[in-house]
Amino acid sequence: MQKPHILIVEDEDVTRFNLRNLFEAEGYQVAEAIDGESMARELAQNTINLVIMDINLPGKNGLLLARELTKHKDLALIFLTGRDSDIDKILGLEIGADDYLTKPFNPRELTIRARNILNRIAPNTPEKSDSIIRFNHWQLDGNSRKMTTPDNREIAIPRGEYRALRLLIANAGQIVTRQQLIKEMTGRDLRENDRTVDVTIRRLRKHFESCKNSPELIDTIHGEGYRFIGQLD
Repeated sequence: MQKPHILIVEDEDVTRFNLRNLFEAEGYQVAEAIDGESMARELAQNTINLVIMDINLPGKNGLLLARELTKHKDLALIFLTGRDSDIDKILGLEIGADDYLTKPFNPRELTIRARNILNRIAPNTPEKSDSIIRFNHWQLDGNSRKMTTPDNREIAIPRGEYRALRLLIANAGQIVTRQQLIKEMTGRDLRENDRTVDVTIRRLRKHFESCKNSPELIDTIHGEGYRFIGQLD
């Protein structure tokens, strides 16, 4: 089976060189880009499974480029950047990044996070998308990873949001812990002060709130997690 293909988008030569060596030593195919233009060329010429991208890039920064990546359904994204403020982390996750890691970083931690994400998007581990889930006149389609609103609009949602919502619906009426959600979304354990789950739930609620008269569908259980309280059709 063909090894996953990773694209490193990093304008600092030494970091890019070290990342390439790190992932090639793990057996991955690796491509490189230094900015948005070279990233677009690599995406057009190769089937990329995972992008590891800095935010501080020449031309368009990584946050802007991440928005362009959302059209690639089976492409995962990890931000690897020196920008460590909570605002940047939250914004990166809200845009749809699968993970966010700050420099300086532990190479072993990065390869583990990348492997976990790649294992979850591999062709032999489907998204359990054989059926369409309907609830409160909404529709969730796992094949396209889109939600259809009661007023018939389509909303494309990132992989993390899809996985979180699917897990909540599968356990409708029951509390799903933040640890369970982060494990389902990224394959890793919940870390101290990790906002990934909270950002994801907030984005899902915004989708639901975009439709007038849509009821509250996700309940917060303070100190424990979240619960889906919608009605399955």
